[in-house]
Amino acid sequence: MADDRPHIIFIITDQQRFDTIRSLGADYVDTPNIDRLVRDGVTFTDCHVTAASCAPSRASLFTGYYPHTTGILKNADAWNHSWIEQLQAGGYRTINVGKMHTYPYHTPLGFEERYVVENKDRYLEERYYFDEWDKALRAKGVVKQQREFYRQRPDYNECLGAFTWDLPEDTHPDNFVGDMATHWVRTKPKDEERPLFLEIGFPGPHPPYDPTPEMAQKYMERDLPLQEVSQQELDGQPEVYKRMRVHNAEVDHDSVVHLLEPTDEQRHRQRAYYMANVEMIDTKVGEILDALEEKGYLDNAVVIFTSDHGDCLTDHGHSQKWSMYDTITRMPLIVSSPGRFKGDRRVAGLCQQMDIGPAILELAGVDVAPTMEAESLLPALRGEAWTPRKHVFAEHGRDGILQETEFMTMVRSDEWKLVHFVDWPDGQLFDLHSDPQETINLWDDPAAAKKKQELFDVLRDWRIRSDVRTADWAAPYR
Repeated sequence: MADDRPHIIFIITDQQRFDTIRSLGADYVDTPNIDRLVRDGVTFTDCHVTAASCAPSRASLFTGYYPHTTGILKNADAWNHSWIEQLQAGGYRTINVGKMHTYPYHTPLGFEERYVVENKDRYLEERYYFDEWDKALRAKGVVKQQREFYRQRPDYNECLGAFTWDLPEDTHPDNFVGDMATHWVRTKPKDEERPLFLEIGFPGPHPPYDPTPEMAQKYMERDLPLQEVSQQELDGQPEVYKRMRVHNAEVDHDSVVHLLEPTDEQRHRQRAYYMANVEMIDTKVGEILDALEEKGYLDNAVVIFTSDHGDCLTDHGHSQKWSMYDTITRMPLIVSSPGRFKGDRRVAGLCQQMDIGPAILELAGVDVAPTMEAESLLPALRGEAWTPRKHVFAEHGRDGILQETEFMTMVRSDEWKLVHFVDWPDGQLFDLHSDPQETINLWDDPAAAKKKQELFDVLRDWRIRSDVRTADWAAPYR
């Protein structure tokens, strides 16, 4: 007997800012296929991730627990389990094409088939892992563009990680993942008895920022917004961030040599290449949707589009992630299922990105664990009464980049944000109503002391409540 539960197609990019989708206000980038999902679906406009880098953010997303609960605080922390196992046990056909950023990379995680493609420029965890992209390049006799080769360029230290992809277009990592996903949909026989859970993970627009030359040129010719970085803002940042800026200028993480005083031309070039990467991904999203439609999956499907965290792109004077600005934590979260959820809707109100997890389980008819810290978005998707979160939180542990503190925590309400660093007297406090760009740090402002204490109280109560709620969820589960 056929199973009438929906197919679930989960598309996740890596390091894609909220302000990269035309239909959500970014009129400087072309994203017609993601726009289609926005038009047909529900977009959560105040959705925040729980961590400022790949693995801890994704582990929260696919478990429903905060990083301090999972124990996955940074990249390369062991991550071996997820609610995808529940989907598989509940009768779903579970497939992964592309990036998940588990550790080890090849852990099953609940997938019965995995076609793993990881970071373009692997240097931290499992540096020599030979993924599907590596195998394909080897079969073509192609050596991929990588840090060792970029370092030979005379302009390497000036490029901010932006380089054109000069190998054949089909060998580009995002094109490869998109094509592999489309190939899987078109060539694998459709299971008429089991619904499909298909996770498609694009490696981009994570650096190196590497569009094809034609796409790069298109965006080099466009005006792109650059947030002003003032000396006053830099002086007001906590010492942890000041030292991290210097570190990123000295060590080329992900082929990015950060510049402490980049020119507007350098900043524009980096952003142009990044936006070009976004459009390349959008093209592949369109091809995937076409293939799903041709095979009949979209007749009964929920398509989800999101990313794992953002990228400063030199805003606030910083490189990549590892900070708690909204440009890092605020994510696009789009859910499209015409006929099931009324489309072309924007849902305001704070939520955590991991809140989509219990909604997926409920759609799949799978029980949600009472210990789960994620709160289902299904009522909001259905247009029913839904209570946004009063606060969202994000965390990160010490790693090779965030070196000066053992732990960083963020708490954010609609109007205020506090960022705390373990064993440091300074931090960040922003009045988001008067300072939405987060440039004026009120940490030491006596007029904001009461609000600062209120947020500390929220942070304390949240951690205690979390520990009590998740006490029966064994740490070894991860």
